[in-house]
Amino acid sequence: MVITKTAKLKITSHTDIFNDTIDIYNSALSFYIDVVNKEFDNLLFLTHSKEKMMYIESITHRTASNIDIKYDFSINFYKFPSYLRRSVINEALGVVSSHYSREKLYSEEKEKALTKGKKFLKKPPTLNLNHESFPVFYKGNMYKDTTLGKSEIKVFKNNDLVLIDIKYKIKDLINRFDDCYQAINPTLIKKGKKYFLHIPFQTKVNLNSTPLNNQKVIGVDLGLTNSAVCSCIDSNGTVIDRLFINQSKEKDQIKTISNKLSKAKRISGTKGEKPNYWRKINGLQKYIVQNTVDEIVAFAVKNNADVIVFEHLGKMKLPKGVFGAKRFRAKLHNWAKQRIQEKTIQKAWSNGIRNSKILANGTSKFAFDGSGLVQRNSKKDLAKFQNNKIYNADLSASYNIASRYFTRAILKPLSEKIRLQIEANVPLIADRTSHTLSSLIRLQEVINHVNNTSVSSIYDKETLSIII
Repeated sequence: MVITKTAKLKITSHTDIFNDTIDIYNSALSFYIDVVNKEFDNLLFLTHSKEKMMYIESITHRTASNIDIKYDFSINFYKFPSYLRRSVINEALGVVSSHYSREKLYSEEKEKALTKGKKFLKKPPTLNLNHESFPVFYKGNMYKDTTLGKSEIKVFKNNDLVLIDIKYKIKDLINRFDDCYQAINPTLIKKGKKYFLHIPFQTKVNLNSTPLNNQKVIGVDLGLTNSAVCSCIDSNGTVIDRLFINQSKEKDQIKTISNKLSKAKRISGTKGEKPNYWRKINGLQKYIVQNTVDEIVAFAVKNNADVIVFEHLGKMKLPKGVFGAKRFRAKLHNWAKQRIQEKTIQKAWSNGIRNSKILANGTSKFAFDGSGLVQRNSKKDLAKFQNNKIYNADLSASYNIASRYFTRAILKPLSEKIRLQIEANVPLIADRTSHTLSSLIRLQEVINHVNNTSVSSIYDKETLSIII
């Protein structure tokens, strides 16, 4: 697997001449988006992207052997380099193809709604010719490394491409990447009034391939009270380690700043953006996300885990008309569950750790010891089991999350006949929403019993052996 990370280096010199380069690049992109859109029917007969690019280039670029062209690109884009032109064509092909894909989905959605007799008020997608994109500086042609913190890049100046020296901050580049990463073509990015050189670094990583019976997994329960609760569990259901992640200080600061923001809005009598308050809130939220990711991956590395397991969390319904619902809705709205999962997966891959997602329904509802449904307290942090045991609700859920990964991996390759035989001995296995840590332990007991009995057992020993 190829892992890509990007060093975002702030340019500290010549920031007054980059606008022309970005404007010319985007003008060329608008030209080719228009051309690709007009020629889209002719492109449908071409299968490969290279063939499409060559066709568009043949009708826009005049050469000695190609004089009669349909659209003349060189009229307004004199001395536009060929490698940059081909990059623009490929980007335009992607923009237009995406537009027609959205248009097709829109038509299908409209037809489906009208067939059911429903009103369809959604507006059709439109093709925007004016895209804000940024040029890639190809190594050797438009970009050259000189010394650390300095480079040479080609930019448009006075209607010509000229090579200039630039300086940039090197802190991010030194701290993030070592010799195993290889730098590829950088991109010039504009953010507000500042310019950055984004240099992607790539490396190859081999994800672990540990057999199932030797694996250790990290079950991660993301929540609102604790940012995350993690548990390390092996294939037998043994709990090896636990971790609670919670940035209580930062969350209190967010609450304080949010109260100040509400007060400022009341005093001013307006619903303005209040950028100073939001900048602080967004900065704290960004820290909470990154710190949670770092803690999860460090916990996995510490325990030599093979897989990090998350719940499959989709859209959640926001309660209305219930006491405390407004506060809960605000918490749920700011819950960065998807960002935490995505960033954790990316960082885990860098360490050779795989990821998986399991069904979320019932992980917190059922006790990990198999005693059944739990009762949560008002703060939702503690759970009372039916056997009167009091346990941390998030920790119990993390056990169930990790164990569901093993249960699914064990049952998936089995035939329906064998699965039904197992369900007769482990009734909870029949319903996926009730799989808990106790289900995994009981399932392993059944498998061990089969391996210790004769082949004439009611179980197909040869079939079950594939999971051992």
